[in-house]
Amino acid sequence: MKTITAGLLCSTLLIAPLLYAQQGKPDPFLQWMDQIAQQQLERREKAIAEIHTVAGAQRRKHVVREKLMELLGGLPDYNGPLNPRITGRIQNESYTIEKVIFESLPGYFVTANLYRPNQSGRYPGILLQSGHTQEGKPEPQRLAANLALKGFVSLAFDPAGQGEREQTYNRDIGGALAGWSVNEHLHAGAQSILVGESVARYFVWDAKRALDYLVSRTDVDPTRIGAAGCSGGGALTTFIGALDPRVKAVVPACFPNSYRLLFAGPDPDSEMSWPNLLASGLDTADFVELSAPTPWLIQATEEDYFTPPGAKLVYEEARRWYKLYGAEDKVSFFVGPGPHGTPLVSREAIYEWMIRWLKDGQGDSHEQPVKLYANHELFVTRSGHVDDEPGSRKLNQLILDDFHAKKRSGTIPELLAELRRLRIPSEAPPPEVKVLEESSVQNVRHLRIKFESEPGIEVEGKLYLPASVGRKPAVLVVADKTSTPWIPSTGSLAERMAKAGRVVLELEPRDSPSGYDNRPFLGGWLNNSRANQIGLNLPAMRAHDILRGVDVLAARSDVDSTSIRATARAVRGIWLLLAAAVDPRIGKIWLDRTPYSLRAALENTINTDIFDAVIPGFALHWDLEDLAKAMADRPVLWTDPTNWMHRPLALGPPFRYRYVLGDTTDLSEEQDKVYIEELLK
Repeated sequence: MKTITAGLLCSTLLIAPLLYAQQGKPDPFLQWMDQIAQQQLERREKAIAEIHTVAGAQRRKHVVREKLMELLGGLPDYNGPLNPRITGRIQNESYTIEKVIFESLPGYFVTANLYRPNQSGRYPGILLQSGHTQEGKPEPQRLAANLALKGFVSLAFDPAGQGEREQTYNRDIGGALAGWSVNEHLHAGAQSILVGESVARYFVWDAKRALDYLVSRTDVDPTRIGAAGCSGGGALTTFIGALDPRVKAVVPACFPNSYRLLFAGPDPDSEMSWPNLLASGLDTADFVELSAPTPWLIQATEEDYFTPPGAKLVYEEARRWYKLYGAEDKVSFFVGPGPHGTPLVSREAIYEWMIRWLKDGQGDSHEQPVKLYANHELFVTRSGHVDDEPGSRKLNQLILDDFHAKKRSGTIPELLAELRRLRIPSEAPPPEVKVLEESSVQNVRHLRIKFESEPGIEVEGKLYLPASVGRKPAVLVVADKTSTPWIPSTGSLAERMAKAGRVVLELEPRDSPSGYDNRPFLGGWLNNSRANQIGLNLPAMRAHDILRGVDVLAARSDVDSTSIRATARAVRGIWLLLAAAVDPRIGKIWLDRTPYSLRAALENTINTDIFDAVIPGFALHWDLEDLAKAMADRPVLWTDPTNWMHRPLALGPPFRYRYVLGDTTDLSEEQDKVYIEELLK
């Protein structure tokens, strides 16, 4: 097998600078989060270095397994039947493809293709996880067919959101409304976080149930089971290889990477990346080590964004771990040529590994030409969509079931304690304010300012100062850079309030520009995902920034600190609600076009910007109305409350509504004037 050269392995001391240089410009917030991640990983590595015996390794494995189950939210408590059906077969000279459907959970259908030799017998079984192709199970078909030719029974199944299991398929457009599979994973990932879970629990569960089906077959030897997959399939292979002891040989490709490199780099999507993983003292190598001394072949490719150096870090640590068990030969590392994927030499390395450990080394690892089938030829269902199966259920419905099963109403005192635990309140002295630039427009001074919200985090804002003397009421406006012709900018609102005699701070809470990849509906999912991995919460941090802005206003000699108001729109209104609930200095707030409920996001397959609002487990105990209740007698003006697709909903009082949304005539200006005046009263 090809080995990686020493020059490819980055020193961990150089990781962060290299990544930031690749991004082209500094990203202070990402650097700040990455510094926390690296500190957590360093503490973990010190703990690993102190383990020198099998007994010590076994103790850590016990702790790691318990922690992983906790991070998942456990696996479903279900032992019901799979109800498998074979809906068709494709037969050729050397192997047969069976079209299989089974229920991972009641009504939750999994579609799969099983490849088996034509000769009768009992063969080793291989579970093949698909990467993030939209088609799902056809992706590993060349591998599956060759395994059948070499005397294996292999099962390739559609992950949720892929193939025949698209969660947002719409007949009018003939495709997924969410765009593609990863986006569907992210939508479900945010919903899972709301109820204190990782969506990975359902992906791991599907793989476990696929193994249940595989080992139930009379042509499969349940004592000789392997698993392989690339990319998203490499992640799921990593997880099932660690968590299911029935797997006796594991080959994950183009995923295993240390978060030393991964965190600030190509941080993966929801089912591949578990909330609180790093904060819990874990890294990717823990999955490999958990199953030691099961044979693992860790694969990478030279030009992959899951880099060979990051994979090498996992391999080197695992090799030391396996040495404790006297099993160094059971963990290996292979780097293939080219970009992300499994080129021929990598596939042949998989055949060799499975033959070595599951067939006593008896077999030929060279790949043979096989017929490849189009996606529709491999369909298991008649329509190509499990939605059309009687009783079919979607992933968000399973998450909603979990919510109802775990929901427990929390009290307002408990809510306030939770907001303090999230470190939202401002307890430090007022921050020192730096003026970056100054100008004046129609008797209103504009000061562009910067201040430190917490050590290492600087946020910016713009002060609008009226010409009048003496102490004045103040307003904090949460900045919204969204450009919409019919919605006035937050800057224009701030200007109008300043002309009405208020000191106004238009504040920009912390953000990471590199955390946006322009996916439809998903907003800053990557920033929020990274924060969750290190045990922090971005909506809570942004609420803290808002309160530091209140500190700035309250400390000014021209501000009446007993008369501070605040306003925000869309999802930013949730950050303001979090801040106002815990700080009585904010006497009144105006929320405009803000979603009315977090729990409502559990009811749909698509939600816009939901990642910018999720707090792990929060929805189990409270909703946004509870934050408003926590403000007691302080008024909340809430205009045009929306669902999670930015559509206003007719919910009645106490909500207020415009005559026409999107109107650019005098109606729009007239309504905004009324709301501004009401906020300033």
